[in-house]
This record gives sequence, C-alpha cells and structure tokens, in this order.
Amino acid sequence: MIISSTNISIRDWKQNDIEKISHWYTGQHAWMKLDAPYFAKPNDEALQKRIEYYQTLTDDDKLTHPRKNLVIALNDELIGNINWYFTSKETNWVSLGISIFDPVHWQKGYGTEALYLWTDYLFEHMPQIARLDLYTWSGNIGMQKTALKLGYKEEARFRNARIVEDIYYDSLGFGILRKE
Repeated sequence: MIISSTNISIRDWKQNDIEKISHWYTGQHAWMKLDAPYFAKPNDEALQKRIEYYQTLTDDDKLTHPRKNLVIALNDELIGNINWYFTSKETNWVSLGISIFDPVHWQKGYGTEALYLWTDYLFEHMPQIARLDLYTWSGNIGMQKTALKLGYKEEARFRNARIVEDIYYDSLGFGILRKE
C-alpha cells in the first residue's frame, strides 16, 4: 500500500527499512528529545522486540487492515513513521503518533503532509470512528503547530505534567472529529 502527496508518501514497510529503523532507534538522536522524552528509554530487549515488530510489517500475509503503522518516505526512503492505536477499543477511540527522524527533514512540511494523509486514510478506512487524537507536550512546538494547521483542536492541557531535563512542561491532547 502506498498513499502519495506532493512531496512524500506513506507506505508499507520494506525489508530494507529495517536496518534504517534500527539505526534511528539506537543511540542518541535529536528526534528522541521531542518524542516523549519524559518516558524511560527502552532497554536492549525492548528495542529488539520493537525491531522484530517492524520486521513483521514487511510480511504481506501478516498486515492488518486498516494498516496500523506505515513508513513516511521521501523518494521512497524512510524518513519517519506513523501509527495508530486504540485509546479505547470499546468506544472506537483512536490515537495516533508520528515521528520524522532526521532533523534535516524537519520544518519542511513532511510531517504535516503525512499526518494529513494518515488522518484522511483512517477516517476513510475506519467508518466506525468519530474522532482521532494525538498527544504531545508543550516542549514539542512543531507537533503543536502541525496539529493546529490540520484542524486538530487542543482539547486537553495538563499543566506541569511532564518533566524533561528537570523542567516541568504541560501534557497536551489534540483531537479532530470526523465531521470537522
């Protein structure tokens, strides 16, 4: 599966993406300072399980419909990923996440394009859902701007709920309704 826009595409995982994602999940990278840095970093075993999960996404026979996790690609090369999960399956409450790994690709609109495509895809392929959510923190200005640009509304602000490098930040929730 591939969904394209002007500059990027979101697509299924390929075998050659596994080495690239392994690189981005090991070591210290700038994106990690923005992607929930208030949580403990996964240990080696957890990282291995995550890589094994991505490996399963290269097997067409094991893919779910709708897709739960796709590559964000520029010229077919992995630059990030996008996913969704149930906050509450009982009430069809879906949340999503997005990461653009290399700072060279930040502030170019790629995340906005990917989130737009993903939002449209999820509403089209999950007719039972009424809303989509995404969560971030007040230190991630880019994610806030992206959400607002696409019509997501700030629906929750938990003040001083996240600690990053000994500084308190707000935890933020954004949502968009199908009818919006």
